[in-house]
Amino acid sequence: MKVLITGGAGYIGSTVATACIEAGIDVVILDDLSTGLRSFGEGRNLYVGDIADGSVVEALLADHPDIDAVIHCAARIVVPESVADPLGYYDANVGKTIALLRRLRDAGIPRIVFSSSASVYAGETGDGVDEGGALAPSSPYAKTKAMVEQILDDAATAGDFRAIALRYFNPIGADPRLRTGLQNPTPSHALGKIMQARVAGEAFTITGTDWPTRDGSGLRDYIHVWDLALAHVAAVQKFDEVATPDDPYQVINLGTGDGVTVRELVAAFERVTGEPLPVTETDRRPGDQAGAFAIVDRAAAVLQWHAERSVDDGVRDAIAWAEKLRATL
Repeated sequence: MKVLITGGAGYIGSTVATACIEAGIDVVILDDLSTGLRSFGEGRNLYVGDIADGSVVEALLADHPDIDAVIHCAARIVVPESVADPLGYYDANVGKTIALLRRLRDAGIPRIVFSSSASVYAGETGDGVDEGGALAPSSPYAKTKAMVEQILDDAATAGDFRAIALRYFNPIGADPRLRTGLQNPTPSHALGKIMQARVAGEAFTITGTDWPTRDGSGLRDYIHVWDLALAHVAAVQKFDEVATPDDPYQVINLGTGDGVTVRELVAAFERVTGEPLPVTETDRRPGDQAGAFAIVDRAAAVLQWHAERSVDDGVRDAIAWAEKLRATL
C-alpha cells in the first residue's frame, strides 16, 4: 500500500508518516515547507510545493501512479491568526483543498482521509461529544474544517471518491523516539505556552476562567500525537470496511475520551517536571470555546483503536522534544 500525505513534513503529518512506515505502508510527502521541516521528509519521497500547484501535484502523481489513499494534513491551524486573516485561511484550507481534490479525483485516487478538528463542534459546555454532536465552529479556522468536511461529503455522494474525516481533539507530545515533533518553538496552544513560560521563568497565563467547566478554565481532550498517528494507520488499513461505496463518507472522533482543564494541564506539567509553575489569569481569546472531550465509541468500533498514552506522557514527550529542538537551533 502507498499513501500520499499532504503536510507530511509538519508536526502531525510527519508523525503519521513514521507510523505508516512502521506499519509497512509506503509514503509520499507533499509539503510546501512553510511550517514543515525538510528533515522530516528526508528519505520519504518528499515533493516540495503547494497542494494547489498543478505542476507539482501532476509530477508527483505521474511518479507515483500506484497511490492508494491520501491523508490530507496540510492546513493553516492557528485560531487567533485565522481571526486576523480569514481570507488567507479560507484560501489555504478550503480553496487549495478544492484544487487538490480535483486533481486526485481526475487521477482516480479513491480514498481520502482528512485531518479535521473537534473545533467544528459547539464546544460551549465542556461536555463529551460524539460524531452526531451539534456543529458550531467559532473561528475561521474551525469553519474551514467544517467546510472541507461538507465538500468531502458532497463529493463522496457524487461518486468522486470515498472519504473519512478524522476529527482530532488536541494533539500533544512527540514521537516517543523523538524522531519528529512540534517544529514550531513557540506554539500558541496551551501546553506550548506553559513550556515557553517555564523556559522564560515567567508565569503562565490562563486565558478565560469563567467557562462552564469544573474549575472555570477551558477544557480539552489532549491526545498524544503518536496515538493520533496510529489512528491514521488504522483508518488507511480499514478504509474499505469503513467508507463503503454505499456509505462513502464517514466521520470519526479521535481523542482519549476524557477532558482535561487548563488548570489540570498545569498540574500535569508540574507533576512531570517536579516544579511549581506560577500562573496568572486573563480574559478569553477571540475564537476560543469552553471545549469538549471526545466520545470515542465509534473509533473503537470501526477502527479497533483507542488512545493508550496519558496526558503526563504527552507532556513528558513534548518537553523532551522541545529540549532536543532547542539544542539544534
